[in-house]
Amino acid sequence: MPSDSIHPSPARPPASDTAARRMARGPLQRAAVWGLWLLGLVLAVLVVLAIVVAVMDWNRAKPWVNAKVSEATGRNFAIEGDLSVDWRWPQPLEDGWQRWLPGVAVKADNLVMDNPDAFVAPFRRADGKPAPGKAGPSNKDAEAPAQMARIGSATATLSLWPLLGKHVAIDTVDLTGPDIALARSADGNNNWTFQRKDGPPSGWSFDVDRLIVHQGVIAYADGIKDLDVRVRLDTTAPELPRQRSAPGGRAAPANPATAKASAPASAASGTVAPSVAAASAPANVPSGSNAPVPYGLRFELEGRYLKAQIKGQGRAGQVISLRNKVVNYPLQIDASAGSVVLSAEGILANPGALSGLDFQVRLKADSMADLYEVTGLVLPNTPPFETDGRLTGSLEPERAVWQYDGFDGKVGQSDLHGSLKYTSGKPRPRLTGTMTSNQLRLADLGPTIGTSKADNANRGRERVGKGKVLPDSKFAAERWNAMDMDIVFKGRHIIRPESLPLENLSVHAVMENAQLKLAPLTFGVAEGKIESQVSIDGRTPPLKAQIRGTVQGLQLSALFPKVQLMKKSFGRMDGAIALESTGNSVAGLLGQGTGEMRLYVREGTLSKQMLDLAALNVGSIVVGKLFGDTKEVHLRCAVADFTVVEGLATTRVVKMSTDDAIIEATGTIDLGTEEMNLRIKPESLEWKFFSLRSPLYVKGTFGNPDVGVEAGPLLLRAGAAVVAAAVAPVALALVPVTVPAADDDTHCKPLLDLGKQPVKPGRQGAAGTASQPARQAASKAAPAR
Repeated sequence: MPSDSIHPSPARPPASDTAARRMARGPLQRAAVWGLWLLGLVLAVLVVLAIVVAVMDWNRAKPWVNAKVSEATGRNFAIEGDLSVDWRWPQPLEDGWQRWLPGVAVKADNLVMDNPDAFVAPFRRADGKPAPGKAGPSNKDAEAPAQMARIGSATATLSLWPLLGKHVAIDTVDLTGPDIALARSADGNNNWTFQRKDGPPSGWSFDVDRLIVHQGVIAYADGIKDLDVRVRLDTTAPELPRQRSAPGGRAAPANPATAKASAPASAASGTVAPSVAAASAPANVPSGSNAPVPYGLRFELEGRYLKAQIKGQGRAGQVISLRNKVVNYPLQIDASAGSVVLSAEGILANPGALSGLDFQVRLKADSMADLYEVTGLVLPNTPPFETDGRLTGSLEPERAVWQYDGFDGKVGQSDLHGSLKYTSGKPRPRLTGTMTSNQLRLADLGPTIGTSKADNANRGRERVGKGKVLPDSKFAAERWNAMDMDIVFKGRHIIRPESLPLENLSVHAVMENAQLKLAPLTFGVAEGKIESQVSIDGRTPPLKAQIRGTVQGLQLSALFPKVQLMKKSFGRMDGAIALESTGNSVAGLLGQGTGEMRLYVREGTLSKQMLDLAALNVGSIVVGKLFGDTKEVHLRCAVADFTVVEGLATTRVVKMSTDDAIIEATGTIDLGTEEMNLRIKPESLEWKFFSLRSPLYVKGTFGNPDVGVEAGPLLLRAGAAVVAAAVAPVALALVPVTVPAADDDTHCKPLLDLGKQPVKPGRQGAAGTASQPARQAASKAAPAR
């Protein structure tokens, strides 16, 4: 049989089906083939690039690099050492698939960048030699250096993928041995602003994620601020910051991951520069981790600010992250500038923006006013002070907002506690807060009002030697426009001499647009209260001031504890004062004041013995001469009504009513020269003081009074009246007073009515038109015969 009948051949598909399958497989096969060719081409390119990068002598590119950088910066730039490029893979700072994209590390040795052409460094003459009288780190050399920067070695690692989008993403810049000198001249020109080429923008952008600094020097000279400082950096072994207190008082232990992150890690590729590999070690710390960075740099600084010498030292992190918003960059510093001494340790959460500040800060100086030159804070003169508190916030230029919370310290021998907040802004920054003192030493208030300064023992003695007692230190009004302020201060208990029973103090100080307001300024005094409002306009010299206030229920015997122990009373004082003035100190403002003031005293007892115990020498002499050395005199009431014109207080009505006589005083008190010229005239109710044939006078100055007998008609003036008429106007020059209602006999009622009259500042008060009827009635008050 035919063989094909026994083994039938398999059925073949139709020709049309085979052609269809070939057409279906053709595009897929072609795509696969093209893909394989493309992958092979990419791999070939990468291999070629790898070979080129590995074997190419990159020093041949230095002239091109030098020219391009010089053109872009507008100044000479040169790589004087070797230039090399190595592959970097994987990317230690990236996450996900981007970690496996290749990058390169570019290393250059001995880089130099010059200052701009014709730039004259501050504290130097045009010929480059040091300017006389401006000794500082920047001009120790005989000739000024021409370079802005010289760097021993610089390594930059960058990713290649972002280059496709015209963006240069530099992961890490590692600097070894940088010597950088930043400078700003007195005309405002600086050497860190680079000139831009004319023409459209290139479209390229760049950023830097991390900066690592090894040994080096950074200097800054500022001709505007008269600042010249130099910082020397040294690399140290990594060390974690000490434990710090977290909010709520719990200890915040250092994160153990930080210690691991600080150890150098081996690079995945042996071609990466060693310093960059070490800097890239924290691969086990997630991006954006808030674990504290270890210390890795120690620095020392020296220089000059104005006439103050600057010295300091400290530690900082070696790796500075400029990308992550929270990095907990550590910083510890101990520094001094003149009398100001700073000790601080803490972290900067975002060092790139100088924000996320969290430091424990101890600050001390010879006076709070000394902080102005260093910080720009406008604070009063004080004795030496020291504070310790927590500083948080941001120091970002033009956007600084920081708080100094919960600080404790002392000023002189007084304790001080409080919180302050500083907010930068236009047209002026603003300082707000509250401060308290539980034990306020009265002597520590002296420098604040201008009586003395703790660092100058001779200040104020010249005036005392001349018999002057009013504070004459000038207000630093030229600083007032540098800052606005809203501060509340309370002194809960005042430690003072026995002769000055100040009990407490509170003041609300507001300064805005160089205008200072103390409203209210309240003293607890002698079981009474003195409350005043003081406004001083410091916008133009001389200062313009308005002074108003009230005194209520001042127990005069409480001013003198030894008298109070006798259970005797000098009486109760009330009164009022209102002045307008110009001047540059407390003494100057009082010496030019215009307005009026009234004082009122009632129901007291006077004697020479009491006044001797009170150490009131003037009053003791007067009372002894008027009433004898042993007699006690019952004081019914007394009123002192003064008009004040340009510092000269002239009596309008000054009278005192006793059981034995009505005493009247006339004359003047010059608040500018502090000279007194008073004449005391008594009128006896019962003519039994035959020894009082001659009048008394009170002359001299506040510091050196002179009381004597004057040939002429009978003159009487009781000690309390002398105190009220001569001493009280000085003591109450800044503390206006109003009179309480009272009901008294026919002698005191007209005096009481006059004392109740409101006072007014300026020419209107000096004229006294509104109170003229009451004054006329008080003037007519005479003893009954």
